[in-house]
Amino acid sequence: MSTPDRLGRRLIQLYAGLALYGASSALLVRAGLGLEPWNVLHQGLAELTGLTIGVVSIIVGAAVLLLWIPLRQRPGLGTVSNVFAVGLALDGTLALVPDAHSLAVRVPLLLAGIVLNGAATGLYISARFGPGPRDGLMTGLHRRTGRSVRLIRTLLEVAVVATGFALGGTIGIGTVLYAASIGPLAQLFLRVFAVPAASTRSTVVAAATPERVILRP
Repeated sequence: MSTPDRLGRRLIQLYAGLALYGASSALLVRAGLGLEPWNVLHQGLAELTGLTIGVVSIIVGAAVLLLWIPLRQRPGLGTVSNVFAVGLALDGTLALVPDAHSLAVRVPLLLAGIVLNGAATGLYISARFGPGPRDGLMTGLHRRTGRSVRLIRTLLEVAVVATGFALGGTIGIGTVLYAASIGPLAQLFLRVFAVPAASTRSTVVAAATPERVILRP
């Protein structure tokens, strides 16, 4: 694959992954059976402020990105794009998908949202345009504190879930199922969507998120 073709494929994967990530999050919202950790926080803040969950996601992403400065993390094209694209896709999908009331609809929405989230994660990370703001915060804290990625990830997720739940965010079986399945699903789709590495690095590329520390884009 030539370098222009490879770059074109990576850009398509980046923005398709971000759009699908936002869409998958919207399906989990409509299912109403529990959200992924950061969206529990986003939903709680949306309930508090009256803003849409997508707008809150953008604001939180930008705020988290500011925390990269003292951690000396370097954002990439994917990092900056993540801040806006996921939230816009989330709100856009919510506008198209109606509320679900029956479990016969909510359960398939939940399962579809989780699988689509895994595929979106594989697309986005395989593009190698830099980690999402929240992943970068996790890896930056890992480097600065010397604590394990597992510990940092656990502390961050517990903190955002607890805060979001206290503010009115939704946790439930979907939250547990997401936590248990997103790692294996993302690893599977990372292999499916892997792009051959180029011999030279683009100036818009930051270090990719290690596969073992997947949290969210």
